[in-house]
Amino acid sequence: MIQLTNVSKVVTSGSEQLTILHSLDLEIPQGQFVSIIGPSGSGKSTLLGLIAGLDAPTSGSVLLDGRDITKMTEDELAEHRGKLIGFIFQSFHLIPSLTAYENILIPMEIMGRDHASRRAQELLDEVGLHDRGHHYPSQLSGGEQQRVAIARAFANDPQILLADEPTGNLDTKNGSHIFDLLLKLNRERGTTLVLVTHDQQLAGMADRKISLSDGRIVEDFTKV
Repeated sequence: MIQLTNVSKVVTSGSEQLTILHSLDLEIPQGQFVSIIGPSGSGKSTLLGLIAGLDAPTSGSVLLDGRDITKMTEDELAEHRGKLIGFIFQSFHLIPSLTAYENILIPMEIMGRDHASRRAQELLDEVGLHDRGHHYPSQLSGGEQQRVAIARAFANDPQILLADEPTGNLDTKNGSHIFDLLLKLNRERGTTLVLVTHDQQLAGMADRKISLSDGRIVEDFTKV
């Protein structure tokens, strides 16, 4: 499902070349729950961005569902990503001028999905926000905003869900609830889940744990 071959990321910082990710190979099969851990600056978010096609690698190829996204045009990439990937950001990235319901609805309307209105309400119900759909992000708590972000990420039934520190800005109770939602959706729908986290306890619940340090994979452990 996800295949990275000889992927690296180098950026220019002043007059120097800074290697964010050294050349790496990585395969993640359909339905697997993978956690990516490591200290700040180790390349976790960069790796997630490359998988999502939000950033381009300096070298190598990124295949999603057998197609190399590094060779796609912007339009092709946007269409492929819209059909295949859901992305959950630490800072939610909800549109402030839209209600919770509208934030979930818009991605489905863009993709021309049938019965989008009904599906948006079903997703609100699924994340426990049945009566909060008419509220704007500023009227929601952090945990509620993150639940809206999760519902939006699942709006087009993605085969791959990428989550960058989704519980990082939440208290323990809300963070635990959000994680339970992600785990439930992974287990019940067979969605591939790639989770970047600093939380060792959450990381340990994954099927597979990948540790990064200084832009290199230093551990890749899969539960038996």
